[in-house]
Amino acid sequence: MNKLALLLLATLTTTLVTAQAVIKPPKGRIAIVADGNSPDPDDLGGTAVSIALLRAAGLEDRLVHYSHSCDLVRVNRISEAAEYERHAMMQTACDGTARRWGGFENLTFFDAKWQLDETIKDLSEAINASSENNPLWVIEAGEPDIIGFALDATPKEKHQFIKVVTHHPANDDAGDFYTWQDILDFGVEEVRIPDQNINLKVDEAEWDWAKIHPDHRMQFVWLMGKMAEIDDVVKFQKGKWDCSDAGMVLYWITGATNGGLKQGSVEQVKAIMEKYIANNP
Repeated sequence: MNKLALLLLATLTTTLVTAQAVIKPPKGRIAIVADGNSPDPDDLGGTAVSIALLRAAGLEDRLVHYSHSCDLVRVNRISEAAEYERHAMMQTACDGTARRWGGFENLTFFDAKWQLDETIKDLSEAINASSENNPLWVIEAGEPDIIGFALDATPKEKHQFIKVVTHHPANDDAGDFYTWQDILDFGVEEVRIPDQNINLKVDEAEWDWAKIHPDHRMQFVWLMGKMAEIDDVVKFQKGKWDCSDAGMVLYWITGATNGGLKQGSVEQVKAIMEKYIANNP
């Protein structure tokens, strides 16, 4: 084999290894608190990918809480009518993805702002069920207030078993009732990974494979991200397909603090979902 052939083989091998992601979640359960009703619509695609990834990884039963629209105080950058629309869009992203991919029949996807008491109670119950051998990993995909309210409603001795995963200070610092330091002061473990926008907020064309995919489940995931791209509240999503918050879920299902992917890619997301669809037509 000549040098050029060897180089091509090495490049192909590296690409295949990069695209593959080993599913090795840590012990415990996962909870996700997203926004989506804030000016940035990225949680539409992030929600669809997060739910699909958990199902594709066979970890749907480990998801014990999912809430969206956790931006509790509307800002002027989004109108009352546009925010109302977002609530409906986020509920569709949750319920629509879950129904099509299956496995979440026993889980309620809560609207945090419109179902505030129920949301806090549900997350509090997940916190109360935590222990050293069954910790709760909370994905902070929006403002920290719901997490803070739930921590405030639960015994302090449970907080040592809570790990809060974050990737961006825009979420940490956006709370209306709790600061990020307030969350840490409860005694939870901070799990901080790099900004997931770097690899997962990409040119829209990088998701064309999902747009033209023969399986309706993948098409639906693409559609949720497209809804964010055509949203008319902010301009910075134009031409982009963004599932950045799902990078925290990808990190968790691939090991979290034990070697999880801190900077996952679209190719790795694609590989996990397509493998599942191929095995479950």
